Amino acid sequence: LGSELFCWIFCNLMRHLTSAGPTDGSDVTQTPLLWANQSQSATINCSQNKDVNHNQMYWYQQLPGQNMKQIVFTTSYSAAQYEEGFSKEKFAVEKKDAYTGSLTVKQLQPEDGGVYFCSVSKHSDAAD
Repeated sequence: LGSELFCWIFCNLMRHLTSAGPTDGSDVTQTPLLWANQSQSATINCSQNKDVNHNQMYWYQQLPGQNMKQIVFTTSYSAAQYEEGFSKEKFAVEKKDAYTGSLTVKQLQPEDGGVYFCSVSKHSDAAD
């Protein structure tokens, strides 16, 4: 199995909801399709062209037959916040600026194959 190729499909499926209202998804782009070998790493890039205030990025995973799960929330100004069951050792994120970010899935295994995607949100200073 070590040399088998696994199909990784990364697509921008959600409508992106921000505090400025819904967008049609054309403001956010990411790696559309990626093939990788078992035990390798796969990096998905994500970018947005709305504005500098849309600096919050969310990464999601949907495995075959399962519901979508949030992996991590990240910004360029704070530490990444991982959801339960996900770790930085397996799912490394990088966000150097408001416009771009990446997710790297490390040590790929067959059970990692699925749909991965990003969304962005506008930072707000308003208290909840």
